[in-house]
Amino acid sequence: MFSWLAKGILTRNMARLREGDYRPLLRLDAKDIGFRFPGDSSWATEIDNRDDLERWLQRFVATGLKIYPDEVIAQGPPWRTTLCVRGTDHLDTEDGRVYENRYVIWGRMSWGLLREYEVYEDTQASRALDDYLLARNEVAA
Repeated sequence: MFSWLAKGILTRNMARLREGDYRPLLRLDAKDIGFRFPGDSSWATEIDNRDDLERWLQRFVATGLKIYPDEVIAQGPPWRTTLCVRGTDHLDTEDGRVYENRYVIWGRMSWGLLREYEVYEDTQASRALDDYLLARNEVAA
């Protein structure tokens, strides 16, 4: 039941993100959120607060990336809930689909707020997205 509710919330909030509004997603994050996106692309980061994560999400929206959750699992007590999301993201431009990736988000929640999460995806694809954006002078780190 808990996973079903979590999937509904994330599906709605990611739909808003695809429409350009990151705020519903950001409201799920604690002020001292720990966020990690590994790799060597311009997307790679380690963040320890909601303000910096907001800037990262603003870039995500400005780039035009679209994210979709396929499966969401939430389990554990409300003070220490484990959250796992598997899904896809992509970028379509006038050149067609220039980026497509699969991701897994692994996180921990406490009392309804995300405390930390990490995104795992093909980092070579993220790097190729950087190359595409750089060629079009659209990289804004």
